[in-house]
Amino acid sequence: MSDQTQGPARQFQQECAERIADYAQDHAWHELSRAWMQRAFEQKYMYNFSWMGRPVIQTPIDLLAMQELIWRVKPQVIVETGVAHGGSLVFYASMLELLGEGEVIGIDIDIRSHNRAAIEAHPMAKRIQLIQGSSIDAPVVEAVRERVAGKQRVMVCLDSMHTEAHVLAELEAYAPMVTPGSYLVVFDTIVEDLPPGFFSDRPWNVGDNPKTALQRWLPSHPEFQVDEAFENKLMLTVSPSGFLRRK
Repeated sequence: MSDQTQGPARQFQQECAERIADYAQDHAWHELSRAWMQRAFEQKYMYNFSWMGRPVIQTPIDLLAMQELIWRVKPQVIVETGVAHGGSLVFYASMLELLGEGEVIGIDIDIRSHNRAAIEAHPMAKRIQLIQGSSIDAPVVEAVRERVAGKQRVMVCLDSMHTEAHVLAELEAYAPMVTPGSYLVVFDTIVEDLPPGFFSDRPWNVGDNPKTALQRWLPSHPEFQVDEAFENKLMLTVSPSGFLRRK
């Protein structure tokens, strides 16, 4: 890029950074965002989308956020706990396909036969490896550790059981696999910011969720830092305080 084009590009990036810094101080907007996210959960808004034909239980803005991180890091491996319909696995695999290398490892205690069949028949299947079993069982963790061994760029996404104990165990197991400069993304930390009993049919709640797991875990792991600027840019996310960059 020539000096003539670098100047405007730098100016644009600086303007973006200044706007994002201002967002952090806009408390009224943050309250509106929290209220919007609560309504989105009430209406199961994030269940309505798909990626390349597979349901992806995620908000569009969080998908766009993951695209930015994948392009920034260019991971050779993305590890995701929690498979469901496989939409996020397909999304990550398609990003890696654009980059020309890499694989996605999807882990779930119960990969239903119809979902497995659809994932394995998908055009992006060549970049997806499925592992059935609890994400915190030693044999599963060891299998993943062996697959990421020697890779220079590894990203991890935690999106399975959202209780504090489970997420803590996942953090201990998978955070060491994240390479410096890459990201550990802990999904659904927003549970802590929703009303108590909001997920009445699930074992997680206010005081027992991914965010409380991070609050316990982060102080003893200074190699990871919450990317607050990235979160402030999003304004709407299911993962507040959940985008962690490894130094």
